[in-house]
Amino acid sequence: MAGGFAFGRAGGLAAAALASIAAGALRAETDWLRIDGSSTLYPLTEAVAEEFQLWARGRFRVTVAISGTGGGFRRLCRGEADLVNASRPIRPEEEQACAAAGVRPLAVPVALDAVTVVVHPANDWVDCLSVAELRRMWAPEAQGRVTRWSQLRPKWPDIPLALYGPGPDSGTYDYFTAVVTGKTGASRGDYTASEDDNVLVLGVSRDPGALGFFGYPYYAQNRDRLKAVAVRDPETGACLTPSPDNVRTNRYRPLARPLWLYVDAGALEEREAVRAFLAMYLDPELVLPLAREVGFIPLSRDAYAKSRSLLRKAGAVPRPGRATEAEAQGRAG
Repeated sequence: MAGGFAFGRAGGLAAAALASIAAGALRAETDWLRIDGSSTLYPLTEAVAEEFQLWARGRFRVTVAISGTGGGFRRLCRGEADLVNASRPIRPEEEQACAAAGVRPLAVPVALDAVTVVVHPANDWVDCLSVAELRRMWAPEAQGRVTRWSQLRPKWPDIPLALYGPGPDSGTYDYFTAVVTGKTGASRGDYTASEDDNVLVLGVSRDPGALGFFGYPYYAQNRDRLKAVAVRDPETGACLTPSPDNVRTNRYRPLARPLWLYVDAGALEEREAVRAFLAMYLDPELVLPLAREVGFIPLSRDAYAKSRSLLRKAGAVPRPGRATEAEAQGRAG
């Protein structure tokens, strides 16, 4: 698991797995699910994967990797991933590449997100930024030119502006550049980039002159080390902070967005493991508390129920409620 997120169930999962191995319960025909893609969605998918493996009792195993949304789609099209964590929709050229390989990607909405602009907690001069100010910081023409806070507003300190953000394989980068600079993938290149959002959290938290952006869960898990900056609504002029309520009511504009799991339609039809995992991911009794636990903004119960209904028509496997560590120990025995 990437640094910065720890789940209490991990200890129970490890003990259950060890006990199962000792009892010979892990069978040679274990079906492995390979998930890759967005770092934004990683914590929720990893948490669901832990619960899924507790329930599966060795029948199914899951690996969750981070290569960015674009990297995840490439792996799906090459047959190297079964599901993709995605923080943006698949592009036409990516769909074409998948189609050429016989892969039919289907999008399953699983959560909501607020691309969150953050600064160091000691920054007492920035509370709200307009999209125009963000564009001035991040546009390609800002490279080597907009390098100090005082260049944005004369009253702000004359100290270096250090920028942190996801790399170009990131769906968050694509989304941010599209709505802020006006063109997907168009930004200055002289910033600290990483596909691992924990690296960005660490960078901003150590530099009083820093500003960065990434998915809301990484801010929610690090509120004591970061300060979220409100974004001015281009239509109303109101400064709105990233919050579950502002995202659900579509007031956190233009940086609110959905998050998806993409799956190959063929795998959904043919593999019980894929159907069972998605059925669990869309179970509101599991995902609502789990999403809040790891700092996500879940969909409504109705939205999850609608998606599960569609999966049932494809033969998705219903599953019981969330496993506890005690239950996992009992199953292992």
